Amino acid sequence: MTGRDGGANIGPIGDFDPVVILVRPQLAENIGTTARAMANGGLFHLRIVAPRDGWPQERAWYASSGADRILDAAQVFETVDDAVADLHRIFATCPRPRHVVKPVMTARGAAAELRVASNRGLRTGILFGPERAGLDNEDMARADTLVRYPLNPKFMSLNLAQAVLIMAYEWFLTEDMTPPRELMTNETHVATKGEMDNFMSHLIRDLDETNFLRNEQKRPGMVRNLRHFFTRGEVTEQELRTLHGVVSELSNARRNRS
Repeated sequence: MTGRDGGANIGPIGDFDPVVILVRPQLAENIGTTARAMANGGLFHLRIVAPRDGWPQERAWYASSGADRILDAAQVFETVDDAVADLHRIFATCPRPRHVVKPVMTARGAAAELRVASNRGLRTGILFGPERAGLDNEDMARADTLVRYPLNPKFMSLNLAQAVLIMAYEWFLTEDMTPPRELMTNETHVATKGEMDNFMSHLIRDLDETNFLRNEQKRPGMVRNLRHFFTRGEVTEQELRTLHGVVSELSNARRNRS
C-alpha cells in the first residue's frame, strides 16, 4: 500500500505506553512527520480523530522516513470521546492560555506523570490539536491535565511534529525514573474515560430532568465545568459506582415526593 519496504525496525512497543492522539489533523504529511517524531522518542501508539483528508493517505508514509509500523497500526476515530474512551488519564497540549480550570504542567512534568501511570498499568493519551488553531475548549474538557512548553513567550510557533517530538523526547528521558508517587486504590481500579463519560451522561440527564440546566445559553459552560471538576483527579471505579448511586437516590427521592 505504501510503496515502502515495511519500514525500519523502530524498537519494542509497550502495551501501556502513551497514545498520541491527533485531533482533526489537516495534512497527511504532518501525520507522517508526527510518526517519525514519535519513533525517535519511543512512542508507537497513534490515534487520529477526524482527519480532514480522510485516512489512509499515501503521503503520510512517504513523510514518515520509515516509521511505517506506527502508521500501519494507527486507529481512526470520529470524535475525541471515542478516541479516549478506553484510557484512564488524558493530557492535552495547550500552547496558549485558555479559560479552562485545569492543572497545568510542563512537558517534562507531564512525561514523568505519564511514566508513573504507565508503570501502574494505566492507559494514557496525549491530545494534539489541529495545525492552525490547536485544541478547542471542548477538546480540552476531556483532559485531566494541560501541558505547556516553556519556550520563548515572544515566539512560540511549533508545527505538529515538533510539538509531538518535545513530548516524545521527554517521555524517552523518563525511562529509568523511579515513580515519585503511588495511588492507593484498595484493590479497585481507576475509572476509564468511557466509564466517566457514562457517569457524566447519567448526571446531565438527571440535571436536565430537574430543569437545573434550563438556561440554554449557560448550559454548555455549566456542563463543561462539571466535566472539568470530575476529571481533575483520578476517580476509581468504586467511587464512580458510589456517585452513580448518589445521583440515582436523589432522583428517586425527587420522584417519590412528586
